[in-house]
Amino acid sequence: MTKRTRTILFLICLALFFLVAPTSIFYSQGYRFDFDSKRITQTGGLFLKVEPKQVEIYLTPLDSEHLTGRGGKFKKKTDFFFGSALIENLLPKKYKVEVKKEGYLPWEKNLEIKERQVTEVKNIVLFSENPTFNILTAGTPSGYPDFWFSPDEEKIILFEGSEMGWALKLYDLEKHVKSHLIGEKDIYPKGADLLNLEFSKDSKEIYLDVGMKEQEKNFVLNLEKVPPVLTEKEIAASSENIVISQNFNGESYYLDNFGHLFKNPSVAKGEDEDKAFIDYGEKLTEKPFPVKSETEYTLDIFQNFMFLGEGQNLYLFSPELKSFEKFFEGVRDLKISPDSKKLVYFSDSEIWILFLKDQNLPTTHRRGDKVLLLRLSEKINDVFWLNSDYLIFNTGDKIKIVEIDDRDRINIVDIAEFKNPQIFFSQTLKKLYILSEGTIYASVALF
Repeated sequence: MTKRTRTILFLICLALFFLVAPTSIFYSQGYRFDFDSKRITQTGGLFLKVEPKQVEIYLTPLDSEHLTGRGGKFKKKTDFFFGSALIENLLPKKYKVEVKKEGYLPWEKNLEIKERQVTEVKNIVLFSENPTFNILTAGTPSGYPDFWFSPDEEKIILFEGSEMGWALKLYDLEKHVKSHLIGEKDIYPKGADLLNLEFSKDSKEIYLDVGMKEQEKNFVLNLEKVPPVLTEKEIAASSENIVISQNFNGESYYLDNFGHLFKNPSVAKGEDEDKAFIDYGEKLTEKPFPVKSETEYTLDIFQNFMFLGEGQNLYLFSPELKSFEKFFEGVRDLKISPDSKKLVYFSDSEIWILFLKDQNLPTTHRRGDKVLLLRLSEKINDVFWLNSDYLIFNTGDKIKIVEIDDRDRINIVDIAEFKNPQIFFSQTLKKLYILSEGTIYASVALF
């Protein structure tokens, strides 16, 4: 090889070095050429965490015409141990993200990838296409018009009707045993109407409101006794001007019939030891709420959000205005999420989310933000938190699951269909319980 040839080869290699080295450096730092915008840009990434594990992820740029002949979709699996996947070096644009696994309902959302940022979705759950439901206990279509779950989620009270009158039965979820509690004639031989039933907080008693002979009576049924012991409930003496009261974090609140809200009332002895006086506590309201006679009120407190329910109207206490302000009309119920950071409230046709604390992932919401999740034409019967990112509800004969991630389209799936179902979801067992035509069904764990 001559000296001239060696010089030429050296110059060629040097030129290639100066051409390739910057390109390699830029590439390693995430720079790519975007054919759509015809410019060099830095890439981003996508991180997904999915239950169950080892699912397939498909990515398609929404402006994917330029990918014709290049393979189209990108595919990757989540790992076996953590159920997560990091997809790097994505051009900054919107992608259609699909998560699939055989035997499960798919998840899909359009997500934006930004330069030098990783878009995260850590709360994806895929649900079985055909979840298994087992018969827990069978009755007749008129046999179980209602059921109640204990707060510890270990017992179910069943309302069983017959020509001989109604009866309450206890179903033990651990032992799978149904036993008789009390019958209508045990309360009053000439017949009685069950108006309301509630469990005590410790699940050891149930409180019954019963109508008989044009009067209403209250009873306590002790479930720990064998057989259960029924006693008439003594109504504790209380101030006539208290409309509703509630305890929260060791403090007590009450609304009086003048429409004012008080905090931490107390009873103290006066100079005369035989007499006591009531300290009505701290007055929280300046503007009174117009209390109506013969109207049912509720007082619910969640993370210092204080709600007053008047029939189906919901009012929220404003510390700034020191008054209750209209919050929502037609409310059916409101329930706090398992992580205590969100509240779901719903009407016959709408489901809303209220954020009780600031949230940055998966979406950014500030404390007090409200999000309309769904508006449906069919009546919504009941809603439960599945976990802190998903809700389960029934409308008509269908039972559905919906995510609360409101980026792009909201994923909603049908998981079951029963005739006129009443539902309850157990946070402890992760199972769905359904009462339909007198039969109670229990699902396998849904996730």
